[in-house]
Amino acid sequence: MKPELYMNPQNQTSAAANGAPAAAADPQAGPALIPPPGASPGTGPDAAGGAPAAFAAVRFVLVETSHPGNVGAVARAMKTMGFGAAPGSLVLVSPREPAVRGHPDAIAMASGADDVLAGAVIVESIEAALAGTAYAVALTARQREFGPPRLLPRDAVAQAGARIAAQHAAAPAAAGAHVAFVFGNERFGLPNEVVDRCSAVTHIPANPAYTSLNLAQAVQLVAYEMRLALLEVRATPLAEIGYAGEPATAEQIEAMFGHLQAGLEAIGFLDPASPKKLMPRLRRLLARTGLEREEVNILRGIAKHMLVATQGAGARAPAKQEK
Repeated sequence: MKPELYMNPQNQTSAAANGAPAAAADPQAGPALIPPPGASPGTGPDAAGGAPAAFAAVRFVLVETSHPGNVGAVARAMKTMGFGAAPGSLVLVSPREPAVRGHPDAIAMASGADDVLAGAVIVESIEAALAGTAYAVALTARQREFGPPRLLPRDAVAQAGARIAAQHAAAPAAAGAHVAFVFGNERFGLPNEVVDRCSAVTHIPANPAYTSLNLAQAVQLVAYEMRLALLEVRATPLAEIGYAGEPATAEQIEAMFGHLQAGLEAIGFLDPASPKKLMPRLRRLLARTGLEREEVNILRGIAKHMLVATQGAGARAPAKQEK
């Protein structure tokens, strides 16, 4: 399998800081994202300069990272762009080295970003890593038949920045991360089940003749683009369209998909023995909408009534599904 290089393979096309004192942890994020003892949440690189609090709304997630040095280098990349001061800004999903925060290679490669490294949170699942977020972007160059919408990095960070601005306009005191960027293992990249839980996919459109970019470099480029988006003072599209509801969190959306799948199975539309691509197609469709909490509740209400309507009735023959 080819290494995950976070950029475009040849002939691929694509559709188109933090410095404020750390806020209290988002209660929706759950206990999995409590920072380790000794973390210093208020020492980000822009702390003295009073950079926008919106930087605290960005989370960087590394999935099954192999080399401790890469984790340290990512901490350095984040800090140079103003990220990492808020608790939970860097989340590690099942790193190969469990004690990576204190590993000599990680500390050496952090090169002064020891506070970001020490404040990294280690979790065991992508669900825990994305807890509390409303918009997640997977970094992968691998073509997939199904999956979230594919955007260029600048478009992806523009979407993320607009969502942060809209959230802060609606609830200025809201704490915790609202968006996340998800990076895979250095060699194998991101598995499909992780990508499916994200709202969008992006890659870095590098030279197709030499697409060699390591993990920390990919994080650096995304963090740079995200920094520019957050520092740019302008009205965002989402802030101009009038009413915008509260974005649904990753865990609310996952619960909705489980409920919806159960309802579709109950009415015989989804055959669990031969599901084909129905649920991936639904994930892709709904990922384009930017679901709000009330919209998720509507879909769960529909699923609930599917289940209620079929209680006591015999199982129906599965409907014909698209291949």
